[in-house]
Amino acid sequence: MSKLFFLGAVLCLSWATAALAQSPGPSLLRPDNPTANTTIAKPAPRTRTRANPCAAYGPSFARVPGTDTCVKVGGAVSVEAGSSLRR
Repeated sequence: MSKLFFLGAVLCLSWATAALAQSPGPSLLRPDNPTANTTIAKPAPRTRTRANPCAAYGPSFARVPGTDTCVKVGGAVSVEAGSSLRR
């Protein structure tokens, strides 16, 4: 039983050593000293479209920022006045 355990431990250690030997180190992926001819690619600027997905509901619908919710923007003002004179 102990021979089998020892053999398994040796196989696991040899497999781990081989895996570490084949993996590229951090110096290959990200050099500490980039040279002058090393270029770093910048991401392309994102363009925003100004399409209104809520326009299908009508002209006064607007989208709530950060959500997919459309609300109707509108309103009315009402003023009433009255008087009562009793003698």
